[in-house]
Amino acid sequence: MTDAHDALSPEHIRRARARIDPAFLDSPQYVHEGLSARAGIPVIVKVETVNPIRSFKGRGTWVAVHGLVEEGRIGRSRAVVVASAGNFGQGVAYAARAFGVSAVVFTSRHANRAKVARMRALGATVVEAGEDFDDARGAAETHAADNDAELLVDGEDIRIAIGAASMGMEVADAVQAGILPAPTVALIPVGNGSLINGVATGLKSGVPGCRVIGVQADKAPAMTLSWRASRPIDTPTAATYADGIASRVAIPAAVALMAGRVDDMVLVSEEALRAAQAMLTDELGVTVEGAAAAAWAGLEQIGRPDGPALLIITGSNI
Repeated sequence: MTDAHDALSPEHIRRARARIDPAFLDSPQYVHEGLSARAGIPVIVKVETVNPIRSFKGRGTWVAVHGLVEEGRIGRSRAVVVASAGNFGQGVAYAARAFGVSAVVFTSRHANRAKVARMRALGATVVEAGEDFDDARGAAETHAADNDAELLVDGEDIRIAIGAASMGMEVADAVQAGILPAPTVALIPVGNGSLINGVATGLKSGVPGCRVIGVQADKAPAMTLSWRASRPIDTPTAATYADGIASRVAIPAAVALMAGRVDDMVLVSEEALRAAQAMLTDELGVTVEGAAAAAWAGLEQIGRPDGPALLIITGSNI
């Protein structure tokens, strides 16, 4: 791979997008009348739930797994190992199966049972270890080292962000084509940082004036604290019910990429997340998981912007 900042160029993003399984591309994106009426501004939604794994993770994991196969770092005789709360693991399992690679996914013992079942159904070996996601990540690192396998870390491998950038680029292309209004602000749920770094890059390539705001649960604020301090800051716990953004260890590479891409970070309560989850599920007519609800909760937190807002609806695995 080239330097991380160079790898997130529009040319790299478009080249990578052309290789992603089409099942994950061109997700619905439109101005939602009900949400716009609630917010008092045009609200653009990009719904990343209608695909084989029901979340946005299929884009970046496809790019990453494909790249590792091409480099000869994984294959029929060498597995890919990851830690996941569930959606990332599903994406890796889906791509690994397509390329004939074994996938080993470590989750915490408290992981979402439906996500665990889906990872296994996609062919992954799922190992439950530790009390939270970051415990599982430590176990994944040990397993990869002990078994000569390839460790893939969400937030660390730049290809995951490149895949996520295709979402932002699809919105930017629609704005330039006159299909969507130009958003003045985008609200992005933040776990390990790949999503916001990718979307911000792809979106700002065509809508440079858009402010990108990350949203985290106030009970799992590691990346918010890290962005504010311009250095990785871990937290003792990540006690949010929204498992997709429940990370207590900041990824240094992701924190570094946030500089110049992320304009602000906000924290929202568990109550705000649950209320947003119920409201979005009702308004959109699709199941919205807790982490995905962070986008609307963040919009409510910042107050009414001076123009259209973009929400990425990141997943529906509950």
